[in-house]
Amino acid sequence: MSMESDMHVIERLTGQIVPALSLPATNGQSVDLSVLAGRTVVYAYPRTSKPGTASPTGWDEIPGAKGCTPQSCSFRDHATELLAVGVSNLFGLSSQTTAYQKEAVERLHLPFALLSDADHRFKEAMAMPGFDVDGLRLFKRLTMILEDGKITKVFYPVTAPAQDAENVLQWCRDNPRA
Repeated sequence: MSMESDMHVIERLTGQIVPALSLPATNGQSVDLSVLAGRTVVYAYPRTSKPGTASPTGWDEIPGAKGCTPQSCSFRDHATELLAVGVSNLFGLSSQTTAYQKEAVERLHLPFALLSDADHRFKEAMAMPGFDVDGLRLFKRLTMILEDGKITKVFYPVTAPAQDAENVLQWCRDNPRA
């Protein structure tokens, strides 16, 4: 686990061009974030759990681990408002497989696709913060706003997952696209 400071993560990622990598999406498409025009919001989260399945060992004690469902529901509930303030694309991103992610999309009624980085190519190319638990390599929770494939804003750490979409929405209102 990296001890990189929160501010260093934000400074390092802000201004980066995202790599030209195709990520499988739950809508059956393949998404290359580097070529998307306009404003794109990508929230990275550790993992969702299917109801009735056990969480990894010590999950509740890992800072920032809990909250994936509230975070996704927050973006679901504010998706229309985000589009209204100029967000062209909205995605969730995790290291879980697309097949696993599809259950969450259906159960949570998400109006946007989740992207899978199960092979960790995107995470490694961007040197995104993560952690390991029970043999799983997971993202630390963060949200990126991209403008034409370049990261212009990073929210990290996301300490209140249920408020993430509202924070992003406010930033988008305060920073309209030119």
